[in-house]
Amino acid sequence: MAKIDLDSLSIEELAGLREHATDKLFEKVAARRAELEAELEKLVQYGKPPMKKTESAPAPKAKKSEEAKEPKESVAKAA
Repeated sequence: MAKIDLDSLSIEELAGLREHATDKLFEKVAARRAELEAELEKLVQYGKPPMKKTESAPAPKAKKSEEAKEPKESVAKAA
C-alpha cells in the first residue's frame, strides 16, 4: 500500500479520504457478510439451524398464592 503524507493534505482532501475509506470499509464488510451467510446456509443442512436470540425478558417468578398467606393472617388474629 502506498504511503500517504497526511500532513500535506488539505482538510477537504482528508475529509474525502476518510469518506472514501469508510465507503470501502462498508463494501468489504458487506461482501464478507454475504460470504459468511452463504457458507452458513451450506452448513445448516448438516445440523440444527442456528438458534436465534430472543429479545424478550425472562418470565416473571411465580408469586405465592393468597391461600398460602391466609393461614398466617388467621393465626395472627387468633392470638
